[in-house]
Amino acid sequence: MANPTPIVESTSLREVFGKTLVDLALKYEFLVTDADVAGGTGVHHFRDKLPDRFYQCGIAEQSLMCISAGLNIATDMPVFATTFATFAMRGWEQARLSIAYPERNVKIVASHCGLDTGEDGASAQEVSDLACWTAMPNMVVISPCDAYEMRQATEAILQYDGPVYMRTGRSLCRKVYDSNYQFEIGRGHIVKEGRDVTIVACGKMVYYALQAANELEEEAVSARVVNMSTIKPIDVGLLFDVAENTTYGFVTCEDHNIIGGLGSAVAEVLATKMSGCILPLEKVGIKDVFGESGGPEELMDKYGLSVPHIKQAVERLVAGG
Repeated sequence: MANPTPIVESTSLREVFGKTLVDLALKYEFLVTDADVAGGTGVHHFRDKLPDRFYQCGIAEQSLMCISAGLNIATDMPVFATTFATFAMRGWEQARLSIAYPERNVKIVASHCGLDTGEDGASAQEVSDLACWTAMPNMVVISPCDAYEMRQATEAILQYDGPVYMRTGRSLCRKVYDSNYQFEIGRGHIVKEGRDVTIVACGKMVYYALQAANELEEEAVSARVVNMSTIKPIDVGLLFDVAENTTYGFVTCEDHNIIGGLGSAVAEVLATKMSGCILPLEKVGIKDVFGESGGPEELMDKYGLSVPHIKQAVERLVAGG
């Protein structure tokens, strides 16, 4: 896509996810489990329309993981296990042994990720989930950027035979893609071409990266934007390709701790001898702190994730070059 114009959509990624499950149930056999937060994960749509395929596990995330694995074994159907990202961490060990280790066909889908969680505050704003789930063997990790990609990603992980962790989102999402886009697990996508700096973003941060790149263009700075919605397995080939055509450096953008998330994954790839990349990298994200209660947009600005902060990171690279 060349210089897209993002707009606010009248729904959240979690609502898109829940409604997509209802649509997919017409074509596929699968089950959904939830830890008593169906209204917050979007799967209330599925629960209300298909109660015979929905299992309420209560406020027991460890049981959620084990029950989901057991249902997959008993029925041979894929299972979507849904809860808040922070609560999912309570079941991390059970997911490790019951889902990831035996490679069960279970998709852990979490809402309330990062500062996007907003007014619920630090206790519900999970800022370390990407780090934890990417470190788990056999686990695919995905963070779609808009409603169109969420719909496609939900069907893609349903068709994928194995464990997946996927982020949704609480606040209103922005339109990045149209019907010409095709999501594929493990593939990044260049949403805006550029040559001076490459911005690699995931989730809602793709929108902010595009806004920053469009504003920088008016200042004669050419910024490429890459949507890296699959954090694991990351698209090594694409990163190698864009590294060869980037002048000053890379900026990563994520609604997550800058330690262990997308920025770390990109840095690991670019630091390998095979990449041939000797360019610097700046991380835009949450700087190893907890958040607080507030509006998502206010928090994004306060914690250094908003458009002006992305532009500043790019400008620092260009100035240093």
